Amino acid sequence: MALLRRGELLLDLKPFVVRVRSDIESVARDIGLMYAQFDIRAVDSFADFHVAVLYDSGVFGRIRARARFFFDGRPSFIPLPANQAFAMLEWGLNWCVAAHSHQYLIIHAAVVERGGRAAVLPGPPGAGKSTLCAALVTRGWRLLSDELALLDMDTNLLYGMCRPVNLKNASIGIIQRFAPEVVMTRPVSDTSKGTIALMRPPAGSVGMVERPARPAWVVVPRYSAESSPLLEAHRKAETFMLLAQQSFNYDIHGTHGFSAVGRLIDACRCLRFTYSDLDDAVRAFDALQAEGAE
Repeated sequence: MALLRRGELLLDLKPFVVRVRSDIESVARDIGLMYAQFDIRAVDSFADFHVAVLYDSGVFGRIRARARFFFDGRPSFIPLPANQAFAMLEWGLNWCVAAHSHQYLIIHAAVVERGGRAAVLPGPPGAGKSTLCAALVTRGWRLLSDELALLDMDTNLLYGMCRPVNLKNASIGIIQRFAPEVVMTRPVSDTSKGTIALMRPPAGSVGMVERPARPAWVVVPRYSAESSPLLEAHRKAETFMLLAQQSFNYDIHGTHGFSAVGRLIDACRCLRFTYSDLDDAVRAFDALQAEGAE
């Protein structure tokens, strides 16, 4: 984006505003590619987070083309190769929200919505939640998040920033074949997560980013090669424990967090979903949504 090339911009990632600075050309390029449909605030506006991704100023920083993430002017993580600068920005933004936004219960989960009801997809890395999320939002489901579910603990409503979907390794090619129209960043190899690429969020989802969704399902996904799609009940007690474990700030909220997770579980049908084929997965979720709409 031109503003970032001149030094900084204020990116409106509802419900947060982020002031971003960078002197790395690829960061400006990829922000323009991934966030073109988001609003930009005036430079003198209030920002929730002040971040920067800059060339490392150490002796070998520019020689070795390394980048560093800064939060409130302070370096926050070890330097990484500069070709990972935009990924570092995305990871850093996740950390900013997870570490500081305690007005929400923050759960490591994807969230998609259709017909006013949301599916929460929790799980550890490698479970296939981002791949499944990416497939669903190219087939009519609204993207709230692929990483951070923001639960309002008083209203039991879910919010999401509708940021780019983080895809890794084989998932990149799988989604490109499944939905050739999607826009992605250039794949970056040799990161701590393998090869990664970011997928631009659908314009329709971005336009509805301020609209919360009411949770209806918690679906624990598991990719299993060559498996038939299987949607089965998941015990509510086990689902409760999983959500508590996958929450970044459950322990901070004490009894309030405990009650919030309990209300979320009570409001949802809890399921486990095993899949291998994305067309089958989309059909299964569409049938789930249609069944509840009857």
